[in-house]
Amino acid sequence: MKRGIIHLYKIDILFLDREFEHDVYELIKAFYPEAEIHTLYDEAEAGEYDLRFRVEREDETYKISYDRRENVTAGFTERKGVASADVIGEDKLTVKDPHALRKENKDALKYALYQLLVKLTGRTLPWGNLTGIRPAKLAMGMIESGMKNTEAAREMREKYLVSPEKTALAVTIANREREILKDIDYENGYSLYIGIPFCPSICLYCSFSSYPLKVWEKRTDEYVEALCKEIRETAFLMQGRKLDTIYIGGGTPTTLLPHQLRKLLDTLGEAFGYEGLAEFTIEAGRPDSITREKLQAIREYPVTRISVNPQTMNQETLDLIGRRHTVEQTREAFYLARELGYDNINMDLIVGLPGEDISMVERTLEQIQELAPDSMTVHSLAVKRAARLNIFKEKYQEMSFENNQEIMDLTMKTAYEMGMGPYYLYRQKNMKGNFENVGYAKVDKAGIYNILIMEEKQPIIALGAGGSSKLVFDHGKRIERVENVKDVSNYISRIDEMIQRKRTAVDKWL
Repeated sequence: MKRGIIHLYKIDILFLDREFEHDVYELIKAFYPEAEIHTLYDEAEAGEYDLRFRVEREDETYKISYDRRENVTAGFTERKGVASADVIGEDKLTVKDPHALRKENKDALKYALYQLLVKLTGRTLPWGNLTGIRPAKLAMGMIESGMKNTEAAREMREKYLVSPEKTALAVTIANREREILKDIDYENGYSLYIGIPFCPSICLYCSFSSYPLKVWEKRTDEYVEALCKEIRETAFLMQGRKLDTIYIGGGTPTTLLPHQLRKLLDTLGEAFGYEGLAEFTIEAGRPDSITREKLQAIREYPVTRISVNPQTMNQETLDLIGRRHTVEQTREAFYLARELGYDNINMDLIVGLPGEDISMVERTLEQIQELAPDSMTVHSLAVKRAARLNIFKEKYQEMSFENNQEIMDLTMKTAYEMGMGPYYLYRQKNMKGNFENVGYAKVDKAGIYNILIMEEKQPIIALGAGGSSKLVFDHGKRIERVENVKDVSNYISRIDEMIQRKRTAVDKWL
């Protein structure tokens, strides 16, 4: 195999048993985030590789073996190894539940694979062998089943190999979430998400259904009209249920003009009513989309929480990632919101942005501390396939991306100094450093919708282009999704179809 100056580490995973294919792939990817990973299903498909895993099942045993080729002075050497996990049969389970059986076998396989990967790489992961996005949901489930905090923590450390620090974080958040949600009616309640898919510009790392406002501004009225139709029809579908929270996100909702915001919020109020809401959030989002007139328009409605999201307070990074606003605009937008009486303002930050080291993160945190928001959400950069940073990765391959436990500890320390504690967390694929996103908030300032969407306790009905509704039913045991099309033109022209999709799903599952 020829080696050039730049060689992308190549990993093959040969699946001769595919029962837990996704879980095996995700765990290997977590240890080798920069590698080129190929999945194979036939020995004949094999090509050149640096490391190959072979996944198979032999009678009552799962077996994962590896073959690693190393380029040394004298040529290639090969190192081999194997991990195995016993298959748990129904006779070994006290509860004859196929879902429980599958979970036990999956956990056993991931435990064995994790130990193998630790030996291979010489390192551990902060979240152990957990590859899902909701660690706090796991902790909450244990506590709700009757476990004490200490018992849940032990299970996370010993069964899932989570670090003591992350275990403590998950258990702490699970308990705060339970307290915040104690008055929410899971069985009869639901939440509403409304998406505005336009942004002043598209950020380098963004993979959401967002479109440049300049291209679409002549059709925003049409979009709002279609959205208002979906709002009215959805309100009719959800009659008899309790609306707990509303979250208007995007994109950037404040790309809409003041009269469009009023039309949207008037329609919402007329269709659903604003009485009895536990929370009503609007992401003001990009500082360059915020004006006094827009904030005044929003203040005419019972909105309880907004976001002003800088992502970073380093101008050179803002320019690099395509934010196209200034640090000063962030400050101005924040102070304007305070002047107009907003008393629950969130700010989103991203750590691991290209070129940012811990000193730059510290500079951002110092400036956020001066502004004193009511909550702060710290995201670890996750570069998804749809992001320009990934699509054009050859152009950006020389950028440095730094995230580590020291940076995460610094964000937590700053949050505590501002009187905030952690209240929700979630993880994403391809996160730099294999860390997490954490929401911090002062007392009574936590984002209730954020917890509900992560913990999957009740239906979330999503309206607008790219909206993905989660229908939670059967006492939280089942979830079905209903998708809206992402393309704005298709959403506008096919709005009746989007409404019918919801009608069919609600009638069937709720």
